[in-house]
Amino acid sequence: MHAIGCLVGGGSWPAAAEMLRSLPANAADIGLHLDLTERPLTLAPTAIGRLIGRSLLHRIDAAAARAEVRAQLDAFEAALARAPAFVDGHQHVHQLPGIRDVLLDELSRRYASALPWLRSTRTASAIHSNPRPGWRDAAKARLIEGLGARGLDTAARRAGFPQNARLWGVYDFAAGEAAFLQRLDGWLAACGDGDLLMCHPGAMRDRGDDLADTRVGEFRVLAGDAFGAVLRGRGIDLAAMSRILRTDRYAAA
Repeated sequence: MHAIGCLVGGGSWPAAAEMLRSLPANAADIGLHLDLTERPLTLAPTAIGRLIGRSLLHRIDAAAARAEVRAQLDAFEAALARAPAFVDGHQHVHQLPGIRDVLLDELSRRYASALPWLRSTRTASAIHSNPRPGWRDAAKARLIEGLGARGLDTAARRAGFPQNARLWGVYDFAAGEAAFLQRLDGWLAACGDGDLLMCHPGAMRDRGDDLADTRVGEFRVLAGDAFGAVLRGRGIDLAAMSRILRTDRYAAA
């Protein structure tokens, strides 16, 4: 694992933060997984569809959003005594209109000397993936991209924030382990330098998590020998995105 996104409103956050503090500083990129839908700190939970609707209608309360962003960054810093290496969003909320501007402004104010990288949801044409994704996976990836990738990329480039090149790993979460491994092989066959592979592994089932079985399946695949064989077969080396983005070639390209 080369990046760990932290939900600071989750019940397991204190214990997880203690574990993360014990990791070597360069073990992985540790970032904030901004959550505005399920476990925010100052706002009421909001269904993602409702939040998207408010965003597209320009009805986001900027002051309230800024207070929530600040609260989550404060919680991250208090627990880990460091700035986040990156910021992304639970259900990709970080890219939504009305939220991304508040987020980038607050990050610029806090971390002007060393900006975190931001997750771009830019996707590639399905024709470049082998095997090609099903229509549901492709439609989901395009929908996520369409909700704010271009706007975030433009704002990030203007403000000097580095980003990954493209995003892989979007699917319907319905796959079993064998199908997930096949998807991984297809994504890796099509990816390039600076691309980001998103995953959602979990070592154990968390009651109340609708994706618990999927998370455990992803964990087993990613921790297994078959995944290593896929990487070797594709000639791919995985690395922390912060390390990849140190070259100007991939920064906010």
